Amino acid sequence: MGKPIVLTEDTFEEEVLNSQEAVLVDFWAPWCGPCKMIGPIVEELAGELAGKMKVSKLNVDEHGSIATKFGVFSIPTLIVFKGGEPVERLVGFMPKPKLLEKLNAHM
Repeated sequence: MGKPIVLTEDTFEEEVLNSQEAVLVDFWAPWCGPCKMIGPIVEELAGELAGKMKVSKLNVDEHGSIATKFGVFSIPTLIVFKGGEPVERLVGFMPKPKLLEKLNAHM
């Protein structure tokens, strides 16, 4: 089973912006309650979407400059990137079926 890629300021460009496949980035923080609720769903999606979409996580406390660059002011925010550009933004908790419905359009 796959695990989400843990992003840093050093790996963001390579893993997300230069990726040939769509990338889901979960912008989160350890103190965020809704982030803790959606975290296990993101973990499951990493395995289920392997080969269709990269799944990754970025801790906004540790890498705030990236969050700021992409206008992430509320967490959790999930952004789908395609061709290095954000194409879908999902803010707040949502159940897995609804999240998958939104992601299917980008695979």
